Amino acid sequence: MRLIPCTEEAHSAAILAILNEAIVTSTALYDYKPRTPENVVAWFATKRANGFPVIGAVDDAGKLLGFASYGTFRAFPAYKYTVEHSVYVDSVHRGEGLGRTLMEAIIAEAIARDVHVMVGAIDAANAGSIALHERLGFEHSGTVRQAGFKFGRWLDVAFYQRTLATPMNPVDG
Repeated sequence: MRLIPCTEEAHSAAILAILNEAIVTSTALYDYKPRTPENVVAWFATKRANGFPVIGAVDDAGKLLGFASYGTFRAFPAYKYTVEHSVYVDSVHRGEGLGRTLMEAIIAEAIARDVHVMVGAIDAANAGSIALHERLGFEHSGTVRQAGFKFGRWLDVAFYQRTLATPMNPVDG
């Protein structure tokens, strides 16, 4: 396994498959319907336009096993040092440590890009993701009760954050 920057051309179909499996089988994403190839095109365009990384884990044959990224936390200028991240692993490869490897890589990328706070919005029942975040130094910063409704039940979303030492010289404006 190796880490690489994902590209739209090489990885959009695999990213779409990983996301859609999570949509239809879990509460990791609060979507109801699978995403389309056009959704992934727009997603990559947003990542490129904002300089947001997409890091993939691939096997020796180049098959994407999982990916991590981050994006805008909130669309107001003063939030420029805060990002919301995500990490997804192909269902066949969960439990192999890829989530941790991808998270460590996206944290390192955030530090290199002067991010100050990383936020993860996690379904409160997702004990595995919560444990992973806690092992990586994220702290619970709040829960919004009954924030979503999927699979016939209300879902609570828990926010976990990690404050980084960067940037060294933050600026207003």
